[in-house]
Amino acid sequence: MGDQHCFAKRRDHFLGQLEGMAAIIPAAPLVTHHADCEYPFRQNSDFWYLTGFDEPDAVALFMPYRPLEERFVLFVLPKDSVTEAWNGFRYGTEGAVIHFGADIAHPLEELPKRLGDYLKGAQGIAFRIGKHPTIEPIVLKALATQLDNVQRNGSSAFSLVAPCPILHQLRLYKESWELERMREASRISAKAHELARNVVRPGMNERYLQGLIEQYFLEQGARGPAYGSIVAGGDNACILHYTANNALLNDGELLLIDAGCCLSDYYNGDITRTFPINGRFTGEQKALYEIVLEAQQAAVESVVPGNNAEEVHKIAVRIIVEGLLELGLLEGSIDCLIEHGLYRHIYMHRTGHWLGLDVHDVGAYRLGDYPVNLQEGMVLTVEPGIYISDRFPVPEGQPSIDDRWKGIGIRIEDDVLVGEKYPEVLSCDAEKSVDAMQFRNT
Repeated sequence: MGDQHCFAKRRDHFLGQLEGMAAIIPAAPLVTHHADCEYPFRQNSDFWYLTGFDEPDAVALFMPYRPLEERFVLFVLPKDSVTEAWNGFRYGTEGAVIHFGADIAHPLEELPKRLGDYLKGAQGIAFRIGKHPTIEPIVLKALATQLDNVQRNGSSAFSLVAPCPILHQLRLYKESWELERMREASRISAKAHELARNVVRPGMNERYLQGLIEQYFLEQGARGPAYGSIVAGGDNACILHYTANNALLNDGELLLIDAGCCLSDYYNGDITRTFPINGRFTGEQKALYEIVLEAQQAAVESVVPGNNAEEVHKIAVRIIVEGLLELGLLEGSIDCLIEHGLYRHIYMHRTGHWLGLDVHDVGAYRLGDYPVNLQEGMVLTVEPGIYISDRFPVPEGQPSIDDRWKGIGIRIEDDVLVGEKYPEVLSCDAEKSVDAMQFRNT
């Protein structure tokens, strides 16, 4: 994990952009799975980014208008030996100050009575409405009081805004230690893919490989999977978010694995590989795989400063459409097919997304009419694919698809850092060449 100096730097940047507003950033609550059992705790990414505090139900206040020694205040669950005996260690108010750099810490139960005083002198509140049902009524009551005071005193307007634009712009650019953690997440994820590919055999169950991959994540010290692992044999690979993972793997079909780990400090890997279950591509499988691989490699090479995610997508789309035309799976001019989206029954998703503390990480792709330019320190996935099934109707005027192509789903995904001049493929330890996909240790 990054040390508290890193979190303190982030808080300074955040405070510097609040312009006199108070920001209220709640932690995540525990979420019930069933009865009185909760899901494993997962901290709110914005809260974590600013605090590094990994306990539920806390609230952080950021107040640039207060004296230096009062600008970062944490409300936390108090220490309680009986509760800790059941549910584990808590840092409490003293630990929040000593270990997490809070200027002041209070028990969470004091938030309603203290919040109003802390807001005195603020020009407004930065708080995300609609996401924190327990904390929101407390914030809205404090806001109402402040608005009443504004009316009586005739002072400047008091507003409520979301902190997301500021925070998410900060999170879009990864610091050096964040990149080291993302390299580690990608390394572990890639090794798990290699492990699975080298043991797969016809007749195995998808679930066995899921267990193998996620066991490796845990053995390497990760929290576990960053998202629901996709282990999809044959036609299941044409279901983009397939997570049943309970079918037998058939001789002659492909296996698509989309899996990545989440580290202890929430940085994620996200990798997809597709390969023949029996170690040998059929002619149709190889032809489509080569198209996706060419599209993916060209798209990766375009992840450079000054380009943008839309151009990365367009590069992949054009190569895929060209390849499908050559195989007779599309008909018409390349430009017309792309302009009218007549390829989307075969390639229906975007080519990638930001990656960081969230798998689909925060950050704008467009600012108004203009795409956001890629800059050094951004990380995104590059993941074109081809999926041929009867689930999407063939557009009018396009050729019907012969059965020999159906049930083939292929995606190749890497995690890519925008470097100073060139892209860095963080997930390079996962092989993807045609020869490698047909190689297996015995």
